[in-house]
Amino acid sequence: IEHGTMMDDEAIQLFLETGAYYVPTLSTINGYKERLSKDPNAYSPEVKAKIEWRIGVTGQALKKAFPRGVKVAFGTDAGVSKHGRNADEFLLMVKFGMSPAEAIKSATLNAADLLGISDVGSIEPGKHADLIGVAGDPLRDVSALQKVSFVMKSGKVFKNQN
Repeated sequence: IEHGTMMDDEAIQLFLETGAYYVPTLSTINGYKERLSKDPNAYSPEVKAKIEWRIGVTGQALKKAFPRGVKVAFGTDAGVSKHGRNADEFLLMVKFGMSPAEAIKSATLNAADLLGISDVGSIEPGKHADLIGVAGDPLRDVSALQKVSFVMKSGKVFKNQN
């Protein structure tokens, strides 16, 4: 289930009973926030009120669902957010209750499981691996994932800024 913005206790129980994944897509609000920071009058009053409501409720479902054991997978709804900004989602996942390690797991192991792909998602013999490298420690500061300096896909280096 993507977004899940208005998830209530009954929905959380259904997630737990069925083993469904929740894909919060929190970063969908970033475009609104950026546009409003540049121009507080960028939207009509009616639209602005809806946007402010949306910004206010975003993340609340994750804060309720994740601690109760709902499985979370990473997603950004990239048609709404700018491409190349998917790491912004990690910051919001951490802001709303996940540890950096849990947020990273949502984008690797959990995403692979959700998609039914068993040969990716972790680094181990026999698995296909596309890798990124960052200068900092994303387990201490997940924002390090916003500055990728190394990219390897299928064993071929595509970017190396070391």
